[in-house]
Amino acid sequence: MFDSIYSVLMSLWHQDFTALSAPGSASLVYLVVGVLIFLESGFIPAAPFPCDSVVVLSGTLAAVGVLDPVLILVLIMVCAATGSWAAYMQGKWLNRLPKVQGWVNAVPARRMQQVDTLLGRHGLVALFCARFIPVVRSLLPLMMGMRVNKVSKFHYFAWLSAILWTLLLCGFGMILPLLPENLSRLVTMGLMAAPVITLCLAVLSFLTLRIRKAWRKEPSTENVSH
Repeated sequence: MFDSIYSVLMSLWHQDFTALSAPGSASLVYLVVGVLIFLESGFIPAAPFPCDSVVVLSGTLAAVGVLDPVLILVLIMVCAATGSWAAYMQGKWLNRLPKVQGWVNAVPARRMQQVDTLLGRHGLVALFCARFIPVVRSLLPLMMGMRVNKVSKFHYFAWLSAILWTLLLCGFGMILPLLPENLSRLVTMGLMAAPVITLCLAVLSFLTLRIRKAWRKEPSTENVSH
């Protein structure tokens, strides 16, 4: 059983369409896809999982009859939304720790009010965009758990963004079989590389901001010394 699950996992990781189309593999594909989506949506260490491309591939498998279209859509939506809920609950738990609470209390009240306003006005857009960015996909719900007290509002944002994300990527995957084979292969390769590229861009952006901040502090320090 474990060997079969591992085989399906590797096939999803390498986008091996032939292996995933083998008779009798559908039930394991449902299981592995659901677990991957849940973990990657709810836990930051699972960020390297290529969930965007897995969702697209699931749509392609549904288009050719390997998976049931309705079942895979519902499965991905539920796992994505409940994964965000798991990240939200982690934020709630972390917020109770004295050290984390001290960090939050150190932020000026005006800034925290701005954060609450942004989450209230742009929560859906933020969660939807975050679903396309590794790490941020689970980090933003965690931050919302620390700041958003209205659970019903979070569920609204989480479920609606999960539905939109699933329909968009699965729908794109269902269109792939209609494209020419060469173009379809290029698109699939791009989807496989997309999570890694976005993660690298996020890291580079963070490092650039830190370097610029440090560089700006140096002249000000020199002026004070003079």
